[in-house]
Amino acid sequence: MKPLILHGHHTGPNPYKVQLVLENLNLPYDYKLWVLGDGEKGVKSAEFLKINENGRVPALEDPNTGVVAWESQAVINYLLRFYDKSHSLSPGAEASEQERVDYDKWTAFLTTTFGPMMGQRNWYVNYNAVDNPDARKRYEEQCLRCFDVLEGQLAKSDGKSILPSGFSAVDCHYWPWLRQHDYAQLDVSKYPLFQKWFKSVGERPEVKKIDDFIAKEKEAQGIKSM
Repeated sequence: MKPLILHGHHTGPNPYKVQLVLENLNLPYDYKLWVLGDGEKGVKSAEFLKINENGRVPALEDPNTGVVAWESQAVINYLLRFYDKSHSLSPGAEASEQERVDYDKWTAFLTTTFGPMMGQRNWYVNYNAVDNPDARKRYEEQCLRCFDVLEGQLAKSDGKSILPSGFSAVDCHYWPWLRQHDYAQLDVSKYPLFQKWFKSVGERPEVKKIDDFIAKEKEAQGIKSM
């Protein structure tokens, strides 16, 4: 089997979630680094736009099938559909329709709501050139509302996993976004089940391997960690 090619960078959570799925599926892959902008090796460069017309990471090339995928949810769906034959990260043939729907809805909650709210909170706390207290407050409130929703769901597994059936690709979707809670200056102390989940996922060997990889690459490039 030829290694898959994951295109990403180290300043955002979406390449990380794909990398986490790849590691959990024990798939061989090469990581190709890109930078923001339209310069050499930039995601807006002509070279990268041939891979992803939208100029965003992650993108995935699979030389074994000829498939090119982008948008993290589409990439992960492809990996699960084609390579997760044992359904270690996704609902199997024995799963009920409710379990399948739960998998879809909790993935969608991250990609359409929780993730975008965290992204906006991060932007207005850390990057916006003009101080905007109203925006910071709005996205703090929205993020904490999402944490309220997630805390209720985690009660179904006593904080072990987002779906009661166990660790899945849903956890892979959430982890890279929610690990930024400190960077987003969000107080999550009132969410004990989230903290339990966060500690548990953070101790997984696949997560530690990716974190070590990212730290070494950032050090080599002189990038400060969040």
